[in-house]
Amino acid sequence: MGRKVGSAQKWLYPGLGVKRWLVLLLVGIAFLGLAFAHLLYDLYTSGWLSRSAWQVLTLAFLPSWARPLSIAFVGLSLAAIAIYQFNHSLLGAFVPPGSASVVDVLYRHRLKRRGPKVVVIGGGNGLNTLLRGLKHYTENITAIVTVADDGGSSGQLRRELGVPPPGDFRNCIAALADDEALITQLFQYRFPSRVGEAGSTGALDGHSFGNLFITAMTGVTGSFERALVESGRVLAIRGQIIPSTLEDVTLCAELAGEDSANRTVSGESAIPEARRPIERVYLQPDNVSAYPPAVRAILEADLIVAGPGSLFTSVLPNLLVDDIVSAIRASTALKVYICNVATQAGETEGFEVCDHVIALERHTGPCLFPCVLVNTNLVDTPPPSWNFQQVVMRKPLGTEYQVIAADVVDEQRPWRHHPDKLARVLMNWYERQSRNLTNS
Repeated sequence: MGRKVGSAQKWLYPGLGVKRWLVLLLVGIAFLGLAFAHLLYDLYTSGWLSRSAWQVLTLAFLPSWARPLSIAFVGLSLAAIAIYQFNHSLLGAFVPPGSASVVDVLYRHRLKRRGPKVVVIGGGNGLNTLLRGLKHYTENITAIVTVADDGGSSGQLRRELGVPPPGDFRNCIAALADDEALITQLFQYRFPSRVGEAGSTGALDGHSFGNLFITAMTGVTGSFERALVESGRVLAIRGQIIPSTLEDVTLCAELAGEDSANRTVSGESAIPEARRPIERVYLQPDNVSAYPPAVRAILEADLIVAGPGSLFTSVLPNLLVDDIVSAIRASTALKVYICNVATQAGETEGFEVCDHVIALERHTGPCLFPCVLVNTNLVDTPPPSWNFQQVVMRKPLGTEYQVIAADVVDEQRPWRHHPDKLARVLMNWYERQSRNLTNS
């Protein structure tokens, strides 16, 4: 019963845009009732209605004070039942199965439509994790994704068909989908690898359906960016996913070590496989142009977030596009770097929080992201089975940085962030900062 009352009260919440129409509806019903009363009175005075019928229709057998109350109660009850059933009959086809009520869906929709404009920069599983949490707070999400991926199914499609690697884009589309329905699972389906009698493999081995779908949509629509829009429409995603650049780039790295002949590695997938400390990463060709909608989204953003994700192969490749960095510096948005909760083999082994920040500064200049979100839920004695270390903060970052310290780890998978925890901490911090800026 309490749940129904709560749902009914939501019709009175500001911002739904329905109260004015409910009032207009009630005024219209009142005028219809007045017209009907005049009609009954005319019928009675002209002799078409008997006195007994008139007394029943006007509730003359009740005390005078009870008549208007009874009529109003019956009228409002019938109107409420009619509106409720009409909404469910008309809008039932548009309400996801299992949703609490029409008003709950409407309230969440209006709330997210009014949400802040958030730009998230990165790639890989870290970006997907953040997007899964953010979509519950706002629909104004722009995910800017790297196009440097050259491994697996994405790399094969990129080499054979000349399309940008669709893998990270596919994962982002699935993460921003309205629900985890069958179509979303289909989009993420990966064809199993099978080896034939002669040792040959099938043409679809290892490919995901989503990658093939986006690639096919690129051919149908004529452009990769249009294919992303149409693919997102199929899954009814909350936001948009765009590349940082449309140019064909290769991610390269300079590795630490005395062997000067093997210090340079070419290819995003080859960098962590080298298993050597990374001094810097860069794009070939350099000075690539940013995708204009990415720059526009950054300049219009309320909040810009880099990470989480593989620092050198997912986050930094986007920030190696000069126009992207220039737009971030020019933007008036709040800017946050989300530090990983765990180290990554071949990239950030032995890294602490300060090492992440130093790597960012080495590639993008000082204090591009003046706020750093750090996980505080740390295990004192990690189990021997862990093949990673938790990223800790032992050294201060300096007065120019603000640290957002919170429990954001997924305890079931302690090498990753928890989507809901991370989004809640980030958006609560954003709301506090926005209020402080408004009041100052």
